[in-house]
Amino acid sequence: MTGIHMVIGLAVVVSYLLLTILNYLRMSRGKTFPWANGLSLTAAGLLLVQYILGFALLGDDGDITPLHYILAIAAIVPAGAEHMLASSERSERDKNRLAFFASFAVLILVVIVYSLGESNN
Repeated sequence: MTGIHMVIGLAVVVSYLLLTILNYLRMSRGKTFPWANGLSLTAAGLLLVQYILGFALLGDDGDITPLHYILAIAAIVPAGAEHMLASSERSERDKNRLAFFASFAVLILVVIVYSLGESNN
């Protein structure tokens, strides 16, 4: 199951990389992408699957550092913030800017978490 966790983890990293690029384009150029919401929900869904797999692996004899768990759980905050901002009454420009920063924060966290997990395998 560790292999599946790593594959899904890579998918999470790639999806948040794409989402960060997309949110940057939305922020800097004011463009709209009809599929942006779908990508955001897919990235969050993959992150949820990662949490489920991660909790299932807690009983394993893996040698994962506590920082891996702490940063993985911390990624919930900016991921949730991005979805919360999408339904706020802010201007479109503010929503796009905040969505970029939130997705970038998640990207940084999941890259670090993935690297920690990869280094312990």
